[in-house]
Amino acid sequence: MEFSSKLIEKAVSEMSQLPGIGKRTALRLVLHLLKQPKEQTGFLSQALLNMREDIKFCKSCHNISDTEVCEICANSTRNHQLICVVEDIRDVMAIENTGQYKGIYHVLGGKISPIEGVGPSQLNISTLVEKVKSGIVTEIIFALSSTMEGDTTNFYIYKQIGESDIVISTIARGISVGDELEYADEVTLGRSILHRIPFEKTFKNN
Repeated sequence: MEFSSKLIEKAVSEMSQLPGIGKRTALRLVLHLLKQPKEQTGFLSQALLNMREDIKFCKSCHNISDTEVCEICANSTRNHQLICVVEDIRDVMAIENTGQYKGIYHVLGGKISPIEGVGPSQLNISTLVEKVKSGIVTEIIFALSSTMEGDTTNFYIYKQIGESDIVISTIARGISVGDELEYADEVTLGRSILHRIPFEKTFKNN
């Protein structure tokens, strides 16, 4: 792709680093921005800078937040004895959109994946174990995607907390095997939360 401007070429190159954005799409976006008033582009760039500078991770659940403790964890009407374990913020958003879950979350920040070099120590697992040991938690719900990596992560955490006197469940398999949680429709995901099953059943029946 030939560019008549090095400035446009650089902008397209940076834009195309975003997931799902190829060079042609990046060029369309850059040309669109070029047509907008300068202040509009300034608003966009400032919003991105503010996000990178000021974003925080909730010290309780590791969810992305504007404050030290996210709104969900700070909400006294939520059931703080019930923790839903998810991969990242997209899964929190997906479950919240169902309106069916009233507990709190624990964001792992990924899944165990030896192929990608991601081990348990690189995830927020130790803080989850600490919460369970505190005695406040009565139930843990595994809500990771039903992939090999998700199942491996579930089982690893189960082995870490399996001796605790709490209920350990997983969302019902209304979510197709291999599907990512964020792409499930709200009705299916909501039912999967409501009709969760004991985690032990997911591997004892295999």
